[in-house]
Amino acid sequence: MSDTTALTPRLIELAARAAELLQAERETVGVCEGAAGGLISAALLSVPGASSYFLGGGVIYTLAASRGFIAGAVKPPENLRGASEPWALHLARSAVVKLGANWGIGEGGAAGPTGNRYGDPAGHAWVAIAGSREATRRVLTGDDDRVRNMAAFAEAALELLVKTLEADATL
Repeated sequence: MSDTTALTPRLIELAARAAELLQAERETVGVCEGAAGGLISAALLSVPGASSYFLGGGVIYTLAASRGFIAGAVKPPENLRGASEPWALHLARSAVVKLGANWGIGEGGAAGPTGNRYGDPAGHAWVAIAGSREATRRVLTGDDDRVRNMAAFAEAALELLVKTLEADATL
């Protein structure tokens, strides 16, 4: 059994840094996450003052959620499938458009304990950032523990957000 304390100290640290960067620029973020199950949003909301930068988030875990929350926001790429780089970017871009945010975070993967229907192993995810610049990252944990993978996917998404915000601030 895995540790069920999903909001890890690292997640909280990354969220605090992201909050600092967003607040400094008076920018906002929205989240469309899947296999992370809300941990990205929860980490961002754990920082006092979150209402100044966090516009909202959704767990886009099923086709029904996709249709209900992000359909029509952004034209999806051809042959789009979940847990892929194009899927994560589509989610991030949709968060920007649907919420009117400066930045969007997208995440899709296979938390485990088994892989997904596309053949991706447990511990596989893609995370993406959309805004004035875009970035993606593939995550491969090599782990089949669902809760650890959820936390790892959320950490990877927030690491990518921080890295992107820091690069954007230097322009």
